[in-house]
Amino acid sequence: MALLALALFLVALFTGLGVWQVQRRAWKLDLIARVDQRVHAAPAPAPGPGAWAGLTRDNAEYRRVRIAGTLLNDRETLVQAVTEQGGGYWVMTPLRTRWGSVFVNRGFVPPERRSPASRAAGELPGLVAVTGLLRFSEPGGGFLRSNRPDADRWYSRDVAAIARARGVAGAAPYFIDADATPVPGGWPQGGLTVVSFRNAHLQYALTWFGLALLSLAGAWIVWRRG
Repeated sequence: MALLALALFLVALFTGLGVWQVQRRAWKLDLIARVDQRVHAAPAPAPGPGAWAGLTRDNAEYRRVRIAGTLLNDRETLVQAVTEQGGGYWVMTPLRTRWGSVFVNRGFVPPERRSPASRAAGELPGLVAVTGLLRFSEPGGGFLRSNRPDADRWYSRDVAAIARARGVAGAAPYFIDADATPVPGGWPQGGLTVVSFRNAHLQYALTWFGLALLSLAGAWIVWRRG
């Protein structure tokens, strides 16, 4: 009887896990559809301080936004990046706006363009307009690498930490991935945001349901022999 009870418990457990994965798949498909709609929507004004508390990844990430302000080029930060063009850096630059500051990921530069002097034409002065995708901060660092503000080594786009290191007060809790609008001199190169979501929930669900069937078969064998 103990084996039968165990087998029936496993049937219930694996079935529950399978149902959970089906629900997760539905959530993921809905998320993908919503993000696709945001990415292709007309740009909306970037959220100001009054809206920050209500921003979540579910309701705001990858929202297409626009904003105008002045780039603080002397406070840019290079964050290590790996893109379809190879290794290099993201150029994170604070943009001073009428309500505060927001960091803009202006795009990718290869190692030989690390120095601002090597891409001086792209250091835009005066009032500029930026259109891009709203992204959430990436605190801590990259895979197996922690950010080191003391050494100015950055492996993730940690907005709060970069703002502290650069003395930028009142920065928005998000950053904006600039779109592919050409920049004088060609660098930084924007528009390289990768929008993709892993969706293996159907495979997981089939695995759990398969284990539930095996457990059910085991329960039937135990019952027959008992």
